[in-house]
Amino acid sequence: MQIIIKATDEIFSIWTSKFKIGEHIFIQYNPLSTAIPDGDLFIDTCFEEEGPAFLSVTTTLVLVNAVISTANKMPENFVRYNGWGGFFTQSKMEITGNEETVQKAIELLTLVGIETVVTADEVGMISPRVVSMIINEAFFAIDEEVSSKEEINTAMKLGTNYPFGPFEWCDKIGLEKIKILLAELAKNDQRYSIAPALKIN
Repeated sequence: MQIIIKATDEIFSIWTSKFKIGEHIFIQYNPLSTAIPDGDLFIDTCFEEEGPAFLSVTTTLVLVNAVISTANKMPENFVRYNGWGGFFTQSKMEITGNEETVQKAIELLTLVGIETVVTADEVGMISPRVVSMIINEAFFAIDEEVSSKEEINTAMKLGTNYPFGPFEWCDKIGLEKIKILLAELAKNDQRYSIAPALKIN
């Protein structure tokens, strides 16, 4: 299988290690110096930061790191995955999109040894949405002087068995992504209103 990946060197390396079954050719795509080669699978890890790299690919599956954008605004051969820091290295990949294309993605990813969890095609998917709310609540707790960042991190890891505390998640994901997601969700539900301490960070 020939897999074309638009990614930083670090993320490219992580992606290539995810394919556990079979012989594969991996090509790191650079839009400034490379025409889009033929491939059996295309992966765009920079979709939300830099815009789509593989819009001209219309018949082959394209996986896009798109937590905030929804699939109904994308071509039918695009499947969203959660590639946020802290999630991407976990054993299962969260994916969503139109039903037929998602089924193809499940079949292909299963063939190469990648387990998937399918979520509804909603802004934020599941894991980023939940973790962003936890981070927001942690910033409310800081506002109210409930505890320190270190103590909140420790309490969350001990109490929920999460791999990271809220402020550790912030470092891995990036505050701007969290704020953008919360602001998008808050358009329809005020529960997602951004904590004052998070706004100023």
